[in-house]
Amino acid sequence: MATHDRQATTMALAHALSAAERGLAVIPLSRTKLPALRSPHRDDPVPTPCHGECGRLGHGVYDATTDSHRIRELFAAAPWATGYGIACGLHPHHLIGIDLDTKSGTDSSAALRELALRHLFTIPATVVVITPSGGRHIWLSGPPDVVVPNSAGRLAPGIDVRGAGGYLVGPGSRTEHGVYSTAPGTAHLAPAPCPPSLLRLLMPPPRAHHSTPSSTGRHGQGLVQFVLAAHEGQRNTRLFWAACRAYENGIGSELVTPLADAAVRTGLTEREARATIASAARLTGHRP
Repeated sequence: MATHDRQATTMALAHALSAAERGLAVIPLSRTKLPALRSPHRDDPVPTPCHGECGRLGHGVYDATTDSHRIRELFAAAPWATGYGIACGLHPHHLIGIDLDTKSGTDSSAALRELALRHLFTIPATVVVITPSGGRHIWLSGPPDVVVPNSAGRLAPGIDVRGAGGYLVGPGSRTEHGVYSTAPGTAHLAPAPCPPSLLRLLMPPPRAHHSTPSSTGRHGQGLVQFVLAAHEGQRNTRLFWAACRAYENGIGSELVTPLADAAVRTGLTEREARATIASAARLTGHRP
């Protein structure tokens, strides 16, 4: 490994440890911005749902931690890492990242300002990270009982959202295109609470549907199958979306157990599954 790469790895580890001291769970990243450690299950003949329960490294955001000893272990296993990722949606900040892209040919900053004017919210003073291409990552803090999904371009062209199961490239990371840095005057800030109006926009859009006795069963089974089809990194998001649709269509209480059972089969715990369903009930105005 070149001397420059060793220096980049050393700096990435130092920045990652500093972020962990602020309560941000981190993983090592390669120059391509992907997790530096490959999945230990990549050669398994039958993919097994695993969030790290096997004890091995290489589970992406599920490896994310604030423990300094574990972080050093992760970087020791990936000496080629030149950056670090910060997992979104985790305690205590429940981080949400608003990614304003510059490569889409649209003015994503103007699009965000238009959304703010239309929906009557302002972006509070918070951490802003400048990307090598000149884009910006705005860090916000979400409520602990709301699962914000990842999305690309759904909020507006050129605006991506990093939520549960996603991660943000941490400031100080070196990639193939340059170094991520904190915008002047924001490094000392904590992620500010996400404005409620913006938070509503970040959630999956509701589907207008009026169930009839003959269609409720089919629709409910479809939502269960949607949860069962979740891959690693999608389980909470798919369950939350399905539960929201169920409550909006008047069949939420009937599907609590079927949806929870389906989520458990994909790898969530019973407690995680029912907490996510309860969050969906609250968001849609129903009692869990």
